Amino acid sequence: MDSFDRKILAALEQDARQSISAIAGQVNLSRSAVSERIRRMEENGDILGYRVITRPQAGTRTTVRAFFENQHKGYNCETMTARILAIPGVVCCYGISGEVDLLIEAEAESMEALHQLRKQLDQIPDIGKVTTHIVMGQWRR
Repeated sequence: MDSFDRKILAALEQDARQSISAIAGQVNLSRSAVSERIRRMEENGDILGYRVITRPQAGTRTTVRAFFENQHKGYNCETMTARILAIPGVVCCYGISGEVDLLIEAEAESMEALHQLRKQLDQIPDIGKVTTHIVMGQWRR
């Protein structure tokens, strides 16, 4: 990936619906060169896809997201994660460095459902200390 590819990616991240002509003007390449580079980045997996982000509509379900820090004092993460991932709402477990051994990502339809998920974590043997972090906002690149 060269500087032109990085500029094209930056343009797409700003507005993935803009025309190839607009991107070509921003990066000083021809439309065909930009099209070819985008096609190549899609095939190589540098561009994984495009998505639409919508505003929640009245009456739709909301999602409460949280991260749970787990300090379990040296127990095997792999053994615990099998049980943790079996809990509905758990999205992913991350083995991380530092004072925290495991970071658990979860989603629920409400705070009450998230509280019930948290209670299920407490039932796992050797879970250790769990600290809850509710996601209040999210920004993506």
